[in-house]
Amino acid sequence: MTPDAARRRAIGQVLLLAAGFLVLVAISAMSVILVNRARQDNALVVHTIEVENQISTLLLQIRRAESAARGYLITSEPRFLAEHEAATATILTDIDELATLVGDNPVQLDNLKRLRLPVEARLKEFSRAIDFVKRNDIAGGIAMLREAGASDSVLLINDIANAMRAEEDRLFASRTATADRTQWLASLVTVAGSGLVIALAGISIFLVRRSARARDSAEVLLRDNNLNLEATVDERTADLREANNEIQRFAYIVSHDLRSPLVNIMGFTSELEELRADIFKRIAVLGRAGAASPAPGGAGEIELELDAEDKQLSQDYSEALGFIKSSIAKMDRLITAILNLTREGRREFEPVRIDTRDLIEGIVATVAHQAAEAEARIHIEPLPNIVSDRLALEQVFSNLIDNALKYLKPGVPGAISVRGRTKLGFAIFEITDNGRGIDPKDHQRIFDLFRRAGTQDKPGQGIGLAHVRALVRRLGGTMSVSSELHSGSTFTITLPISWTVSNRNRDT
Repeated sequence: MTPDAARRRAIGQVLLLAAGFLVLVAISAMSVILVNRARQDNALVVHTIEVENQISTLLLQIRRAESAARGYLITSEPRFLAEHEAATATILTDIDELATLVGDNPVQLDNLKRLRLPVEARLKEFSRAIDFVKRNDIAGGIAMLREAGASDSVLLINDIANAMRAEEDRLFASRTATADRTQWLASLVTVAGSGLVIALAGISIFLVRRSARARDSAEVLLRDNNLNLEATVDERTADLREANNEIQRFAYIVSHDLRSPLVNIMGFTSELEELRADIFKRIAVLGRAGAASPAPGGAGEIELELDAEDKQLSQDYSEALGFIKSSIAKMDRLITAILNLTREGRREFEPVRIDTRDLIEGIVATVAHQAAEAEARIHIEPLPNIVSDRLALEQVFSNLIDNALKYLKPGVPGAISVRGRTKLGFAIFEITDNGRGIDPKDHQRIFDLFRRAGTQDKPGQGIGLAHVRALVRRLGGTMSVSSELHSGSTFTITLPISWTVSNRNRDT
């Protein structure tokens, strides 16, 4: 196959994959949209049914109250009175629930407003009829209730309830039709998308088979070229060896080729700084020569007599030199940190028995002056002993304790604690402080190389925590942080109690 044909085939495969991806994305997006729309339409249908059920419930409670009132009028039994009172108590609540359900429908709200008055009038009629019974005038109560049964309130309740049901029936028909249409569109999209996917799958199968045939041809060609295999392997081995040499030259490039220009720049910057006085002395002399007036005082006073523009230029000159020097110093610190990180990555770990408390006490002793200045107290709780690499553990705990002291809240006495426990063959260490804390969104950022979080008011290159986590991983452990802004931090390190050299101890 010619290179052009191979390139065209690769482009065709990429386009096919892109088309398949776009089809899947489009189908998924449309399906999600239509499913959500169908869910909303079905919810509206269910809402309509709920409104109709609430209307029926309200009418049922009114009839229940009326039946109980009639039973009480006829029998004077307290159970009918209790049933009437229970039904009456729920009627107004049912009206309020109905108002909540139809709150999005102005027509139904108007109907409900009209319904409330006859319902309240009907309840008053029931109350007056019961009062007749309490006065032992059962005949009068029955007569009054019979007359009230043909009153306008009963007719109004029925008419308004029928109107509300008619409105809900109309909404039910409309919403059901909309839901059916949405489901039909969803089915259509699914069927059409499935067809496109099947078509793309067929094309993919064809291309895969064609690629398989091309691969078979390539395998035949490869078998024919077995005589040149040894030369090919030697060539690849030479390439790999050269690549490895390039990696080994990296340290030299960083330490020499990058640092040497920095040293030169720093030297020339120092010369420019020394020349500053002469340059601006000459500017002052030339300025006064142009003004045709002699310069009073000695040579040391010339810079003080610069014009306003020349004084600003002198300040800008000094400021620019300061920026250059600070940038060079920062670059030098980064190069040194990279070299240290590279050397540490090549070091072979040696597992030894470690008295963890003794190791931590040694670290605390080295930062005792720093802790005293910060008015911080470091409390060491009982710690489990482990088998691990001593130097790596010193670097891990030194960095974490140093950070805890560095990022304490100003004006607040520091409280740092180191505690440990064992669980399932692992030692769990926690370093807790009451410092400024870390925003939860920066919990992962602080472990990235050359990245820092929060206010950058402390010296550092953003390497410490990344290096600590790399060491912990090489020791077969894990590291995490729990912290909130202004609430301190807790770094948790989990390490094997008895660690042995493994593949984590090799440069890969």
